[in-house]
Amino acid sequence: MALTAETESRLYRSLRVAAGAAAHLVALGFPAAVAVLARPGSSECRWGRGRGRREGRMSQLTSPCASLPGLFSWHPLLMALAFSFLMTEALLIFSPETSLLRSFSRKVRVRAHWALQLLALLCALLGLGIITYNKHLNGKGHFVTWHGLTGLLAVLYAGGQCAGGVLLLYPKLMKNWTLAKLKLYHATSGLVGYLLGCASLMLGMCSLWFTTTVTGASWYLAMLCPLVTSLVIMNQVSNAYLYRKRSQH
Repeated sequence: MALTAETESRLYRSLRVAAGAAAHLVALGFPAAVAVLARPGSSECRWGRGRGRREGRMSQLTSPCASLPGLFSWHPLLMALAFSFLMTEALLIFSPETSLLRSFSRKVRVRAHWALQLLALLCALLGLGIITYNKHLNGKGHFVTWHGLTGLLAVLYAGGQCAGGVLLLYPKLMKNWTLAKLKLYHATSGLVGYLLGCASLMLGMCSLWFTTTVTGASWYLAMLCPLVTSLVIMNQVSNAYLYRKRSQH
């Protein structure tokens, strides 16, 4: 039996609401789980579980927490807060189905988006500074892994994206560009930056610290977290800008 257009619309909307709710839960749950694992401020960093136990004392000597107690433990938490929680919520603010501020005016949502994005950038910069200093203390090379390079690019991109957002607050600075075009470019470039951040998180979960801490099915479940939020954000931006832009031609 074929579904009517109205039934399909309701079903599609219900799926979007469910996906958005899942994104909210994942955005908060992932940093919370990382906080439990990393124990920010603690010298333990949950190091030594799984493969670390089998490796014995040597894993303790080569752990990223060995140089300065509690320093490294802030890096995964700050990055998870930046790219999983704050940046995801900053984008979900504009979701027509699951925005926590959908009853407020667009001006309020824009200001909230700006505040969350700036907080995300601050956390990302702090996380980047901490891991850079920690590697300096350990005498290790900087940005020599895919995780490090992607993380650096994501942080720099986030800074540029925030700077570009100023043009939307003051569109008169770009007299030859329409506001609609600025919104389109900001949204699509922001999506690229968000995906970079999620890619950095996923590469971080392939690091020695994470793989010795989280093993088995838990590791695969953790990898699904940034993947879920990425798909939800991609769908939101595509429906709001890309598909609509295509339908106008």
